[in-house]
Amino acid sequence: MKRALVLVAVLLGGCSMFKSKMEPAPRALAASPAAPQLLDANGAPIQRVPFQTGVSSATVEKLARAQGCTGGQGAGLVTEPGPIEVYRMQCEGGKVFMARCELRQCRKM
Repeated sequence: MKRALVLVAVLLGGCSMFKSKMEPAPRALAASPAAPQLLDANGAPIQRVPFQTGVSSATVEKLARAQGCTGGQGAGLVTEPGPIEVYRMQCEGGKVFMARCELRQCRKM
């Protein structure tokens, strides 16, 4: 049994010795946005954040419903995942609901 494990380890380790020169896969071209870039009041560009759910999205959606905010895709994560997260939810009628969650304890902002 021990010999078989050593043999497998040698065979697998030997495969990494031979470095083949493979061409990298072609990258897909990013689609250019159809709409012009938005600017804030000072003329700085406004960055769009893609919709991403987080661990507290459902909790934030419940908080938003309690405040009368419904509709849209739901609560999307605005910051990087971690112990402190910020969520944003687009409500019907154009309102925006935002919440800050620290260790999954969420509060309205």
